[in-house]
Amino acid sequence: MQEQKARLHRELADAREELARLEEKLAHRPDLGIGEGGPEIFEWELNLALRERVQAKIASLEDALRSLEEGEYGICERCGAPIEPERLEILPDTTLCIKCAQKIRY
Repeated sequence: MQEQKARLHRELADAREELARLEEKLAHRPDLGIGEGGPEIFEWELNLALRERVQAKIASLEDALRSLEEGEYGICERCGAPIEPERLEILPDTTLCIKCAQKIRY
């Protein structure tokens, strides 16, 4: 579990760095009038969407660390079965086993 904890902390640090980069980019909003557009506004809106995605990833990683501390890490929140180690290797902050994830997807 120490290896998983270290990995989650690394991914969390990376996500926080990415969030800081995006916040810096978003600090400079293009000043365009009504009906005007351009690549600057498109890039700003893209960074806005990316920021939301990174914020969600940070919350997910923090939840995974919390469940690790509580001894519940790696347990499917839907069916209570252990999450496959291979799945946790790829998605360390996942909360669902592959079977439950497939049921939700389809």
